Amino acid sequence: MRKCQPALVAIILCAAVPLLSGCAAGKPDTPVAGGQSPRGRTLISSYGCGSCHQVPGVRSATGSVGPSLKGIARRAYLAGRLPNTPRNMVHWIRHPHEVDPQTVMPEMNATEQDARDLTEFLYTLH
Repeated sequence: MRKCQPALVAIILCAAVPLLSGCAAGKPDTPVAGGQSPRGRTLISSYGCGSCHQVPGVRSATGSVGPSLKGIARRAYLAGRLPNTPRNMVHWIRHPHEVDPQTVMPEMNATEQDARDLTEFLYTLH
């Protein structure tokens, strides 16, 4: 039986730790460049997100078609395939069919700024 070299074990661990910590995901303290959380909270209603999603703190957001957005800041993936990063969330909000052509999430024609504000707000939902 062959023994692992300590240097090889160290390299593997250094590579694995960031990947494994990503599984716990959550970027709750990651600011979204130019995002404004209070505006994002308002946009949840403007875009009708609550028709499909439950959104904590937004009274009208009681939908059950899509997943609850509670704790989305701590999820590892968005749409089951994108690592949960601010950039990816903005992209998902703006162009869900580019990410997953089969998704039922509609193209809402969100502007870049609106998507940044929505993302900033969603990252407050621990």
